[in-house]
Amino acid sequence: MILKLIKTGIATSAKASPLSALWTFPSILLSAFVIAWGAEAAQFLISQGLALAILAWLQTLPEFAVEAVIAWNAGKDPSQTHLAIANFTGSLRLLVGLGWPMIYFVAAAFGWKQTRGFVKLQLEDEHSVEIFGLLLPILYFFFIWWKGTLSLWDAFPLSFFYFAYLFVLWKIPPREEEEEALEDLDYIPRKILSLSPRARNFSIAGLFLIGGAILFFAAHPFLESMLAIATSMGVPTFVFVQWVAPFLSEFPEKLSAFNWARRITAAPIALMNMVSSNINQWSILSAMIPVLFVISAGEIKPLVFDEFQRHEILLTILQSLLGFLLLLNLELVMYEALILFVFWLVQFCVPSIRVEMMWVYAGWCAFEGVRLLAARQAPAAWTGLRRTLDRRFA
Repeated sequence: MILKLIKTGIATSAKASPLSALWTFPSILLSAFVIAWGAEAAQFLISQGLALAILAWLQTLPEFAVEAVIAWNAGKDPSQTHLAIANFTGSLRLLVGLGWPMIYFVAAAFGWKQTRGFVKLQLEDEHSVEIFGLLLPILYFFFIWWKGTLSLWDAFPLSFFYFAYLFVLWKIPPREEEEEALEDLDYIPRKILSLSPRARNFSIAGLFLIGGAILFFAAHPFLESMLAIATSMGVPTFVFVQWVAPFLSEFPEKLSAFNWARRITAAPIALMNMVSSNINQWSILSAMIPVLFVISAGEIKPLVFDEFQRHEILLTILQSLLGFLLLLNLELVMYEALILFVFWLVQFCVPSIRVEMMWVYAGWCAFEGVRLLAARQAPAAWTGLRRTLDRRFA
């Protein structure tokens, strides 16, 4: 799919019929649920984090494909670099600013019916691996922002962060099949886990393969049909690349997250699904960009950022850093979800104040840092990470 997209380019999307959405949208919907069912069942065979990492990788295939096209075109025409940064930063900001709050608000809406109060998304110790897995590439991107380039050599540390994260997840044991945990599952993963070991393993692998195959064949025409609709509505290219394309390419994971978030006990899984996608894009996807750029250009040279692009990158870094700081207590509450959403909405609706919003994000990050220091104790995520690693690497 990626090679096909590279060869045809985004321009061919304008030739697609909006009517393709009539079959591609249901296909994307089906693939999201099928892959999510596989991940729900797989957490009892491998660690939940690793199952979600596999899920996130499958779900972000459309985003990889779109970014691959843009990076390839930028290698041929360096003036297209701004589109590569637009898609990359827009995708990440959508995940943290819209995706994370959406999970909380959906869980809160369903939880209100039961408790008449605001819910708290409580994370587990092993989720600390995802939280700190998010920190490493974010910190490295401060270096990328400082030097103003993304080079082939940056792909190595970024890839290392991702594979180190996967290695730690691999070492975490699967969840125990407790009766209470099984009751929280959807009908299909619950029935799969009741099968014999061989049938169970085959069924889980089948769900991942079938869901991935549907996504593979439907993602390209789905994006094309949506681009055709956006083009017919007169959406500017930069706006489409930064916001519309990432929203559409992230659509499968948003569907899975919504499905989990409506079951309050599964809402933390939905949140970690989104965090896994963040890690995926901060590390391995960003590592892919300079590789394809260099191959397309036919020479080893970096993507060079201008002042506007550096602002976009720094704004994205600060937003994700704030998200990391808010999750350090291993929970997400109403005001935190509201902060992430409102901050994103402001810079989305008034993009001209991105510099001011960088200071807002930086200021709130500093505030959260002071709160951590004032607490005079290690944050829950750090303690949870140490406990998790001590159990597996002691």
